[in-house]
Amino acid sequence: MTSIWWLRRDIRLSDNLALQAALQHGPVIPAFVLDPHLLAVTPARRQNFLFNGLRTLELELNQRGSPLIVRHGAPESVLAELLAQTGAQAIYAEEDFTPYARARDARVTRTLPLKLIHGQTTLHPLLVHKAGGAPYTVFTPFARAWKTLLPSDLGPLPALDSLPPLPPLTSEPLPVAPEQPLFPSGEAEAQRRLQNFISNQIYNYAGERNRMDLEGTSALSPYLRFGMLSMRQAVAAAQLAIRSAPGPAQLASAETWLNELIWREFYIYILYHFPRVSRTPFNPTLANIPWRAAGTDFEAWCAGQTGVPVVDAGMRQLAASGWMHNRARMITASYLVKDLLINWQLGERWFMQNLLDGDPAANNGGWQWTAGTGTDAAPYFRIFNPLLQSRKFDPHAAYIRTWVPELAGLPEDTIHAPWEKGLSIPGYPPRPLIEHTLVKERTLRAYHHSKSTPKP
Repeated sequence: MTSIWWLRRDIRLSDNLALQAALQHGPVIPAFVLDPHLLAVTPARRQNFLFNGLRTLELELNQRGSPLIVRHGAPESVLAELLAQTGAQAIYAEEDFTPYARARDARVTRTLPLKLIHGQTTLHPLLVHKAGGAPYTVFTPFARAWKTLLPSDLGPLPALDSLPPLPPLTSEPLPVAPEQPLFPSGEAEAQRRLQNFISNQIYNYAGERNRMDLEGTSALSPYLRFGMLSMRQAVAAAQLAIRSAPGPAQLASAETWLNELIWREFYIYILYHFPRVSRTPFNPTLANIPWRAAGTDFEAWCAGQTGVPVVDAGMRQLAASGWMHNRARMITASYLVKDLLINWQLGERWFMQNLLDGDPAANNGGWQWTAGTGTDAAPYFRIFNPLLQSRKFDPHAAYIRTWVPELAGLPEDTIHAPWEKGLSIPGYPPRPLIEHTLVKERTLRAYHHSKSTPKP
């Protein structure tokens, strides 16, 4: 029996459970659908990363004797046409948990033989639940239950050496896309980064992951987002590092990285069980915060011109590379929401427009955590001090000097807050948009207003 392997967010041959399931029944037609809806809402930066990843996958498929069939159109129409042309009897795809993907797949399933195979997360969102069956809404008990359900050996599947040959089929060319030099696309690069991280950095992860001036993270998020690396393989690598840790400090670091992977699964889990979080706060008592109008303050934040060097460094890194260090994400998000009192949803949208790893679940979860509106969120009354964060996690100001070059000549005791020394740098704001010491009372008043507002 011939089947269609419908690629979506699983741009890989290693540990691809949907592909493996399809191959159990005979020849497989690898197919990617250029969905007009997704193309319309996905920024060029992520499209380019996707197209280049597909191009490298196409080369890998060709080396194994198989084509990659690319068609443009509504998925249900394209797949129906491909079934009719090939006589294929089933469509296999990795299950996707975003609200759009679930609605799309339900629509396709009504008329076509679509079989969804779990593979996007290590454990399916329905598998982890409280004793009575309800989903978890706090990370720590979720992580504890998740770990008890995790097999000791996940056994990620290697890529196949060959695939069954197929008769000629028409295919559209993949769009030509520029490569992002800081994040070369494709499965091979994802595997290289994973092995480099496991071999060199994971045992220092706990101590270095928050340092914006160091390469202390795995930088795997774009590859996990597009499934160029499976979560199962990442988790299996963490398990191996934990078993192989030479000492308590190294063990703690490996466990910390595993915890970060579980956070990624937790946010997918929350979006699956509570899809409303993509539109509204998880905590309904904080749905009526009287946010300030965005205006020029929001424009300055987007442009990296707030006058707070660490915030501006993060925003400029995002604009230039499509990626931002996770600590910088928290600092910049907190500054927008808690200092400027601008709606977190505007920041969430800006990140999705610019992030190479922009993922609906992780991005939403991170923003709601910072805003204090989400599940397991940081307390709404906790407000990051950007200067303390800057001095602690960029102690020599190397991160600031990289991304805010007009400040590069300032000494360490000045660069984090040049206005405190009365300095005015040409082309850079002379003062922050707001004095941080004035922020707390205004922010708490706005949050308390929402909590005291009667709910319909």
